[in-house]
Amino acid sequence: MIRKHKAFSWPRKLYDKTRIIEENKLVEKYGLRNKREIWRSEAQVRYYRTRAKTLINASQEEQIVFFSKLNAIGLQVSSIADVLALTKENILKRRLSTILVARGFAATARQARQMITHRRVRIGARVVGSPSYIPAVDEESIISVKASRVPTITKTGGVAT
Repeated sequence: MIRKHKAFSWPRKLYDKTRIIEENKLVEKYGLRNKREIWRSEAQVRYYRTRAKTLINASQEEQIVFFSKLNAIGLQVSSIADVLALTKENILKRRLSTILVARGFAATARQARQMITHRRVRIGARVVGSPSYIPAVDEESIISVKASRVPTITKTGGVAT
């Protein structure tokens, strides 16, 4: 079995007030569980940037393949400069929980996260249980939410199913 390495790196300065305030705003805005999810998105952006830097001298076909993969997950890039300009916010906007809020399936990011972890969200016929899942652009149109199984109480006091 291959050991999976961590997908993030700790901040160099742990108690930097401006970074902590900025991260708290992101946690609230995107309904994140902890700051490790922010650091994971930073690591993902760092990977895309280093990959773009290695592709500067590569052939045009290799660059186009890389750009098409990024465009497939919803990051609109057409040049290496666009890839280098990516931020962690671009990755956080593409998460499933954020897309559910944007499409109106949930009122808040926390509610969207709860719906996903309770396995009420489907992409096509497949149930998705990870709020950090980044759906492809063509998958956005087939996102649906399962109907609630909560019984409603009528005015007479009976339970309707």
